[in-house]
Amino acid sequence: QLKPGGEDIEVTNENRNQYIHLLVRYMLFDRIKDQLAMMIRGFTEVIPAHLLAIFDPQELELLLCGLPTIDVGDWKANTDYRGEYASKRDNHNVVQWFWEVMHEFDEEQKARFLQFATGTSRVPVQGFAFLQGNDGNIKKFTIDSIPMKTSVFPRAHTCFNRLEIPIYPDKATLKARLQQALQLESVGFADE
Repeated sequence: QLKPGGEDIEVTNENRNQYIHLLVRYMLFDRIKDQLAMMIRGFTEVIPAHLLAIFDPQELELLLCGLPTIDVGDWKANTDYRGEYASKRDNHNVVQWFWEVMHEFDEEQKARFLQFATGTSRVPVQGFAFLQGNDGNIKKFTIDSIPMKTSVFPRAHTCFNRLEIPIYPDKATLKARLQQALQLESVGFADE
């Protein structure tokens, strides 16, 4: 039962959002609340909750899993291109600058950027060729172009492993905007 008396309530256009909210809460939390409570209890016996409170989910993932080693060459080899970047692919200036910046980033910056762009800092064991989307199907990392008037920052569509990069005039601007996007993401502000 999703709510008291719920079996007697018909789902209509007016209450469907509430129904979906209650169903998702049940599927993700309520039906496994006992198991989840025991897992959290065991976890907080090892690491007290007040120490965990200082971390956001991305930082906690990096803390628990460690920094991955990200092979930028494999990442590049398994990337598709769209928009202005489709015809020249990795020969387009902006795309070349992007990969140069990824090579310049340290492992933490690469992991944080991968998390920004795909929703996870982890690379599949088999490499970037097996990167999955939110539906569990393989979705290659994709770089798409957007006009500067649309956004001055890169935009990530993590469900699709797609990164939209404005057509920057130079590498310095691209690098600065990538770093700013990571900083904005880490404090809870994002372009979308």
